Amino acid sequence: MSIGPEQLAARIRAAAEGRSRFIVAVAGPPGSGKSTIADQLAEALQALGERATVLPMDGFHMDNGLLQEAGLLARKGAPETFDVRGLSDMLRAVRAADEEVLVPVFDRSREIAIASARRINPHDRFIIAEGNYLLLGQAPWSRLKPLFDLTVLLRTPLAELERRLVARWQGFGYSPDQIAEKVHGNDLVNARLVLDHSIEPDIAVDQDA
Repeated sequence: MSIGPEQLAARIRAAAEGRSRFIVAVAGPPGSGKSTIADQLAEALQALGERATVLPMDGFHMDNGLLQEAGLLARKGAPETFDVRGLSDMLRAVRAADEEVLVPVFDRSREIAIASARRINPHDRFIIAEGNYLLLGQAPWSRLKPLFDLTVLLRTPLAELERRLVARWQGFGYSPDQIAEKVHGNDLVNARLVLDHSIEPDIAVDQDA
């Protein structure tokens, strides 16, 4: 099903009737536009008079030093390169809605996570969590599911993902060889994992180009 952010916001708002805090998971493969859609969704909810903000999964990337020690630096972005426990704890703190929560944000230009870079206030009603593996049906990721009130999965054809991912890395000035390594050796491997092994969402959004 194809659905725009305004329509999606209306469905989410209806599902949240009577709730003072509502956490939505927006998941999808690398290159599916999760961050953009999450931001658009928050803006659409704000246009409806709601308080909404985005909690990005990418803020829980493990540090490059730890990945180097584990031999995982080349696979940065794969499920095993994230602090899932930290993300789970953060979601539980956000769920409580009893005080301000500061969450990390990933700086892609420097490939590092910045701690305490975004504020989630107690009166923010809608929290839009976005990330590749939020609905992955494999431990430890599968333990996140009960923390979400509604789940959305973006499904994009692999050919379109490849086109977007190549353009992304070109924008960061990577060489053709570096782009091929990142896209085919990591990004599309992760994309197939998300598309094939995510749990059934409440709402599936099928994308084209």
